[in-house]
Amino acid sequence: MKKEKIKEQKTKGLLKRFVKFYKPHKKLFVVDMLCALLIAVFNLLYPYITKEIINNYVPNKLLNLLLAASGVLLAVYAVKALLNYVLQYWGHLVGVRIQADMRSQLFNHLQKLPFKYFDDNKTGVIMSRMTNDLFEIAELAHHGPEDVFLSCITIVGAFAMVGTIDIWLALIVFAFIPIIVIYIMLMRNRMIKVYEKTREVQGEINADIESAISGMRVSRAYASENHEKEKFEKGNKAFVKAKSRQYKVMGEFFSSMTFMMDFLYFAVLVAAGLFFYYGRIDTGEFAAFVLYISALINPIRTLTTIYEQIQDGATGFKRFCDIMDIPPEQERADAITPQKLCGNIEFENVAFGYKNDESDRKVISDFSMKIDAGKTVALVGPSGGGKTTLCHLIPRFYEIDEGRITVDGYDIRDLSRNSLRKNIGIVQQDVFLFNGTIKENIAYGNFDASDEEIAEAAKKANIHEYIQSLPDGYETNVGERGVKLSGGQKQRVSIARAFLKNPPILILDEATSALDNATEMQIQDALSHLSEGRTTLVVAHRLSTVKNADEIIVVTQDGIAERGSHEQLIQKGGIYKSLYEYQFKNL
Repeated sequence: MKKEKIKEQKTKGLLKRFVKFYKPHKKLFVVDMLCALLIAVFNLLYPYITKEIINNYVPNKLLNLLLAASGVLLAVYAVKALLNYVLQYWGHLVGVRIQADMRSQLFNHLQKLPFKYFDDNKTGVIMSRMTNDLFEIAELAHHGPEDVFLSCITIVGAFAMVGTIDIWLALIVFAFIPIIVIYIMLMRNRMIKVYEKTREVQGEINADIESAISGMRVSRAYASENHEKEKFEKGNKAFVKAKSRQYKVMGEFFSSMTFMMDFLYFAVLVAAGLFFYYGRIDTGEFAAFVLYISALINPIRTLTTIYEQIQDGATGFKRFCDIMDIPPEQERADAITPQKLCGNIEFENVAFGYKNDESDRKVISDFSMKIDAGKTVALVGPSGGGKTTLCHLIPRFYEIDEGRITVDGYDIRDLSRNSLRKNIGIVQQDVFLFNGTIKENIAYGNFDASDEEIAEAAKKANIHEYIQSLPDGYETNVGERGVKLSGGQKQRVSIARAFLKNPPILILDEATSALDNATEMQIQDALSHLSEGRTTLVVAHRLSTVKNADEIIVVTQDGIAERGSHEQLIQKGGIYKSLYEYQFKNL
């Protein structure tokens, strides 16, 4: 009982949240519902006029009334056509606008979610929720209230009109409707589970397809097309299996509902035929009764066919709410928002671990380090020591577990994320360029920058001349993830972006490790200029790129093993010297 109550409360809560999305569009929604009401009323006029024609106008040869009734009916059909146009156009517009509102809310919420959410969830799954789920919700937002309201009005109206013919006959026929409602309720939970499972599988397939397309060059380079095909087919079979279960339940539901509708027709003919035989109703009433029951069956069919749409929309809305209920990155109400930081960075006994289901092992434990403003500090050492993690902690991509990190004496948790990140520039090994022009990608450093400032940043990054040589210059489209540019060109665009941002703190995370020696020298020259006068934290495996750093810190899984200048560490003869000699032993 408790579980059922909790489930009922959750359902009511979801319904309240769903209804709130109608408020900004309530005028359109009211017009939509008013049109549905008038259509339902007009649908009930035809059986009544038919009864009058059969019982009165034709037998009594009342030609004027017959023509007048026909004219009224024709006018009703014309108005009904206009109402249906409004219903289709404005009704769908309500759904589209609600979909747009939800998409905006979801996108804005995703912008605020912790990075851990994106670590744990595939991009394709998130995209499925923003596209497929929201489309189903939009369809439900339009057709759900409209069809349910129209059907309920028609059912109630048909019962009232049939009751005026013979109340007992109406009760006999309408006694079957509760049976249909009970059956729908019994099927409800089963269908919800099946639809949710199908959505999950569809999201996984979308994620795998996106991954396969994005990694097409890698799969072909490794001649692993068959492996990708096998992965896809496995997901495809899971999708077919899930859809098969869904359609099996649908088949059971709709075949049962078809039998019930047919049986309702059967009951109408038998009951009305007997009432007519024994003289309780006349010919016109018999015809009107059959027509009213036909008008009644259509909305019942609508309610059964819309049930799939309701399930799709409800499932999509639940998945939408699942994301919206994930707490965003927490910001203190009294967060400090300094406009410009100097760049004095200090780690004080910092501990951090990536929390997941497999392990809560600390990547960093009791770590302390100080970087003075304007100095360049390099982090080197074997993989797994937490060098990149340290870079991610400064802009608060992840929250530390213990200790504190300060910038200019401020605990970074006391600073607003926006103001903190505005003062930090990041150049990474895996450069991400947005699908757009070179100019747009450089402008990410400062959207208010002029064309001259963008060109100046490109010059400092040693890529201006190359851009000028392109037919479209700065308006050249870089393609998805910058696929139309080489690795070195993409890297220089990201450096230009950092120049344009002009931050006091710079993080260079393996910025040249994926480049050839010639390109690396050009990039290194641009990075050297970029680092001038800034607090710079460099993560590098190529030790030749950090020889001139003010301080080099050797980081291992146990923390800081060595620190000092290049010359000091070579003289010390420890880990750094071993790594350095190993890299240059064949030179």
